[in-house]
Amino acid sequence: MRVVAGKFKGRKIFQVPHSETRPTSDKIKEAIFHVLGPYFTGGKGLDLFAGSGALGIEALSRGLDSVIFIDHANAAIKTIHKNVNTLALTKEQAKVYRNDAKRALYRLAQAGEVFDIIFVDPPYQTTHYNEIIHKINKLNLIQLKGYIYIEHPPLQPINYDEHYFKQFFQRDYSESIAVTIIQAMKTND
Repeated sequence: MRVVAGKFKGRKIFQVPHSETRPTSDKIKEAIFHVLGPYFTGGKGLDLFAGSGALGIEALSRGLDSVIFIDHANAAIKTIHKNVNTLALTKEQAKVYRNDAKRALYRLAQAGEVFDIIFVDPPYQTTHYNEIIHKINKLNLIQLKGYIYIEHPPLQPINYDEHYFKQFFQRDYSESIAVTIIQAMKTND
């Protein structure tokens, strides 16, 4: 697995060893980031259920200022630290926390964090996507016009409050992988 574009283009990213994580393929990363930009002029990202950190690292490579990486698995956290160190990312660019996703959202809100893009790429069978989207909105974690990227099974419906979000992009990439991107059109004030 490699960084597809930007300042780290071609650099190797380590995968989580002996894991049930499902890394986002380079082909899907390239397609998705072309839809989103393909480059950012600064901003802050959250890589929730980060796994190896590949999505957040790709966003940093393409111009985000900083990304917070969250995962609950020790092997994932070690892999993210290895990737961050290999790319010589600073503490200002990359912060890595071991935590449950829902608990992490509350802590980030308490710290006053707000993001331009949030990547939600969890283990398919264990996550309530719609609950995560609702918490992100309720806790005011996404900027106006910010994006939430959701990787999910094609048959999994992604529901969100149309008062706050609009669908920006949706595509099925295989029998097991779909991507939906929603954009915040109103903040939850």
